[in-house]
Amino acid sequence: MGKFTEDSRKLLEYIGGKENIQAVTHCVTRMRFVLHDQSKADVEKIEALPSVKGSFTQAGQFQVIIGNDVADFYNEFSAISGIEGVSKDKVKSEAKAQQNPLQRAMTNLAEIFAPLIPAIVVGGLILGFRNIIGEINFLENGTMTLAESSQFWQGTFDFLWLIGEAIFHFLPVGITWSVTRKMGTTQILGIVLGLTLVSPQLLNAYGVAETAAADIPFWDFGFFRMEMIGYQAQVLPAIFAGFTLVYLEKFFKKIIPTVVQMIFVPFFSLILAVIVAHAILGPIGWVIGSWIGNIVYAGLTSAFSWLFSAVFGFLYAPLVITGLHHMSNAIDLQLIAEFNGTNLWPMIALSNIAQGSAVLGMIILQRKNERAQQVNIPACISCYLGVTEPAMFGVNIKYGFPFICAMIGSAIAAVFSNLMGVMANSIGVGGLPGFLSIQTRYILPFIIAMGIAIAVPLVLTLIVGKKRGINNEI
Repeated sequence: MGKFTEDSRKLLEYIGGKENIQAVTHCVTRMRFVLHDQSKADVEKIEALPSVKGSFTQAGQFQVIIGNDVADFYNEFSAISGIEGVSKDKVKSEAKAQQNPLQRAMTNLAEIFAPLIPAIVVGGLILGFRNIIGEINFLENGTMTLAESSQFWQGTFDFLWLIGEAIFHFLPVGITWSVTRKMGTTQILGIVLGLTLVSPQLLNAYGVAETAAADIPFWDFGFFRMEMIGYQAQVLPAIFAGFTLVYLEKFFKKIIPTVVQMIFVPFFSLILAVIVAHAILGPIGWVIGSWIGNIVYAGLTSAFSWLFSAVFGFLYAPLVITGLHHMSNAIDLQLIAEFNGTNLWPMIALSNIAQGSAVLGMIILQRKNERAQQVNIPACISCYLGVTEPAMFGVNIKYGFPFICAMIGSAIAAVFSNLMGVMANSIGVGGLPGFLSIQTRYILPFIIAMGIAIAVPLVLTLIVGKKRGINNEI
């Protein structure tokens, strides 16, 4: 009899039996189920199992927190249930069938940007480092930067732009690749399509506003002209172009005989996608992206910016539950393209910190509850490092009041951050290390905002928790 045999048997029973499981897999710490009927899962009994640290439902998946032993638990559960596990992609696919159209759209958007996040985070850190060595005058009585004082630092400043430019100016290449990867079509065609959006022979997107209309280069086809404008750092034109290529490739695969598909499917798909991207979808995407960026930026810089930031800071965590928060990645990238920075992302990082601080309050309140601490401590650490799900679903939402306390702290911190004009170079690590992505002149105000996001939820959670007798739980 294995270590988790009894708990596995009971979990199978409490989750509604084998017939209620549509698909199952596991990640680093959690069992992930897609259930035919989630109402059949007895959450109270499941969370009472010794091996279980908590549970939550997200994106159509019922997730049971096991911890670092999840792989062993999964193996014993599979043996007892007789259910063959499936890949994470298969589970995601099954879970999407249970989502409404808006949830599916947000999930698709998240899956497009998820592979790009590591590069974007690195890019933000590199831009921050360039600001430190090339923009701050902290030598010679505040009159000289590091780059001006040393050829080594000047060379470093110039060299790092090679990486920064590759990540941000050529972002459309990553987006079109990610779209084709997610949709299961030919990825190299996505890369080529993205390259046509940022080709050096095109007028750089950042130079269009400074170029007279008569001086914009164009392709002359005799009976019509097409402007040679690039879409460096643009998000929506790349997304539109990527999906156009995907559906063209799928269409041509249906109508072209298999024997010649290798030749004609890529040819017709790519040619038409590039034409449509530059003639129609690129300009449309640019306009829509500019509207979105300008509207959000106006909201964050208007006379009512305090209200906008308070609402966003308060509601961001609930948006995570619905999956709508994934839209923020596209908005952040659009703000970066339009305004060379984003004042939205700092508030997202503060929301994550606030949720972790509420869990810190629960750690103090439940310091005598060893079972609770097995969930609280790892959840707090991961939240402070930018991974919020264990904290939100495993602790804060479970008790309710810590979640609200965190939302209040997040709102106050967001108002302060926005009133101080805090901007980030890019999306970064959404927790305590987030200050590394903040533009240099705003690091001190952001650290103060971080202090607010830590103190307010912590104090509120302790006050409310003590009134509710949480500190008496053993």
